[in-house]
Amino acid sequence: MAIQREQLEADVLIVGAGPAGLGCALHLANLITKHNASGAKPELSPENIYVLEKGREMGAHQLSGAILDPRGLRELVPDFEKTAPLDTPVTNDGVYFLSESRAWKLPITPPPLANHGNYIVSLNKIVKWLGGLVEKEGVNLFTQFAGKELIYEGHGVAGVLTEDKGVDKNGKPKENFTPGYELRAKVTVLSEGTHGSLTKEMVNRLKLDGLNPQVYGIGVKELWEAQPGRIETGFVAHTMGWPLGSDMYGGGWVYGMRDNRVSLGSVVALEYANPEFDPHEAFQKFKTHPFVRRILEGGKLVRYGAKTLPYGGWYSMPRSYVDGALIIGDSASLLNAQRLKGIHTAIKSGMLAAETILEALKAGDTSAKTLKLYQRKDRSELHQGRIVEGAKFPPGVSRRAVERDGARGIAVHHRRARVGGPDAFGGGIQRLREAAWQWDAGGSEHAVQGRWEVDVRPSDRRVSFRHPPRGGPAEPSESA
Repeated sequence: MAIQREQLEADVLIVGAGPAGLGCALHLANLITKHNASGAKPELSPENIYVLEKGREMGAHQLSGAILDPRGLRELVPDFEKTAPLDTPVTNDGVYFLSESRAWKLPITPPPLANHGNYIVSLNKIVKWLGGLVEKEGVNLFTQFAGKELIYEGHGVAGVLTEDKGVDKNGKPKENFTPGYELRAKVTVLSEGTHGSLTKEMVNRLKLDGLNPQVYGIGVKELWEAQPGRIETGFVAHTMGWPLGSDMYGGGWVYGMRDNRVSLGSVVALEYANPEFDPHEAFQKFKTHPFVRRILEGGKLVRYGAKTLPYGGWYSMPRSYVDGALIIGDSASLLNAQRLKGIHTAIKSGMLAAETILEALKAGDTSAKTLKLYQRKDRSELHQGRIVEGAKFPPGVSRRAVERDGARGIAVHHRRARVGGPDAFGGGIQRLREAAWQWDAGGSEHAVQGRWEVDVRPSDRRVSFRHPPRGGPAEPSESA
């Protein structure tokens, strides 16, 4: 017998209360308030925006200790510095190369890892604060409600079924069984984070994949209370080298927060060939390095956790709109992998989605024809201003004029690159072509924003880069 479910209807249903989802809800509520104040029709209400969060409270899935580029938040809440729970501005930063027993500081901090003007924050507190602002605008927040499956109608989405309560380990109803809700909405926004279950299912079912499969990394993070004087408040260190091998993409970080708290962790791309490698074990080794150990000795572990990261960039971004649904934030692969930052891009993507949704609700048309405006804004405004330098440059690819030895075998000299084997860059020639999208041979802005064509000559294993005419390049192909 079919389960009888209570049905609720909304204008907008947002699945996931992270920076992207809450940014979308808050911006849309503000836009609706301005719309109604102008006397325009139809009249809309922030109360018809629903936000689902599977955690017990806002921020339950956000672990403290992150670097915030404030651009996105400043657009969302112009006076955020007055009320936002910012831990400390970054006062000093550096990049260190680690051997097993020593640390060398790079004389110049690479621009993607420079953090002047950024803040160290507790993402847990930021999300709680955003949740409070959203609730004040009249938006309905539902905690402890997980999306179970999407409701499809035709070639689009009409809402979400929430998870049933009171079931045993086999999914069978117990005495306290409570069926989930059937939440129907004109627009459903998926902001589940990396590899969200609903997003993954929708992308597969409606064939929304990017040109390349998504590439993931995993970050392992801990929050410590250190002894006084062990680390400067506002200090940011990024590390490369040990305990990772030269054929692995990844590194570590140490952030000095207020009240002697330290956020530290390591991140590694999930492309390593050694089946015995364990990212969690590697992080424990990282903590034994003298550079890190002297900070932690005598301290106390407060919290720990892990998070996956979408590293695929430009070519792995799925189509982010269908009839009645949008994909935002990490679910849409909007992490800037070069800078290891995604909070600002998540917030901005939510704002762009909100602007698109408002126009769709005003027009009474929430089909893909109207919602595709979001992807156009996303591809132009968001990428050019925030992640273009990372989204098109695959992880593990060195910047120009950087020579490397070892398995990846790449020596870059402006417009020429010599490939040391068929598996260069860990993904072959196709991945090298992706890198060419971002290759800035002449240092010009035009070159950065355009695409490069790649000429591969297997006979001498040499690759040439050239910028095509303004008419537009052809898509990369395996046959070149």
